[in-house]
Amino acid sequence: MTEAVMERAATSGAVPAVPPRRPLLAAVTLLTLVGAELFSVLTSPPDRDMGNLEKILYIHVPCAWMAMTASLFVFLASVGYLWKREERYDMIAAASAEAGTLFTALTVILGSIWARPTWGTWWTWDARLTSTAVLLLIYLGYLALRAATDDVDRRARWSAAVGILGAINAGIVYESVVWWRTIHQIQSSPSSMGIMYTWGLRLNAIAMLLVLVYFITNRYRSFCLIRATEMMAEDAVLGRRAP
Repeated sequence: MTEAVMERAATSGAVPAVPPRRPLLAAVTLLTLVGAELFSVLTSPPDRDMGNLEKILYIHVPCAWMAMTASLFVFLASVGYLWKREERYDMIAAASAEAGTLFTALTVILGSIWARPTWGTWWTWDARLTSTAVLLLIYLGYLALRAATDDVDRRARWSAAVGILGAINAGIVYESVVWWRTIHQIQSSPSSMGIMYTWGLRLNAIAMLLVLVYFITNRYRSFCLIRATEMMAEDAVLGRRAP
């Protein structure tokens, strides 16, 4: 059935062609993620103030970066749909939003786990934390809107508007520690960190970027299969022949 769907999608101009599976990307992503985590955990010394608790930042910080990167992908794909009116852009935006939701939720959860022993509380209405929570709500609203709207073009247009709003809020998240007085630390730089901490963050950022790309490409493929299946069912109901 899958092969038939892929052939139907590839030959029809109504939906994007279904991309192939990418097992090599999955393998490289997994190996890079495991290797980056092992390197950062085994080579970085305990922090002077936080001790070994700092090792959670090798996941927390890259997840936050990927949450904002996903919002950039959503923004670009949303603008692409509004400009070109091609459904593939809407599918890319939706796939990116789903990945962004996951990474934003992980950012909030891991940040809370880190904050409890560090700040003495699971949550505080700090500017960085609050704007990140708003970003998560925007992502969830984006997904809820898509689930509640059946018309393809209307769903894509409304989702694009929400996606653009989310990208604006992602910028606020990034600059929040600069614009407002906040308990959350400002962005670190290689000059303000030890070399092993820097390399640990860099390697985990690369690994998380691969995870983000894998999630988006895999989900995009799923959207194409679903859309192609819908077109085949419509052709069968209306008695049309596939080209």
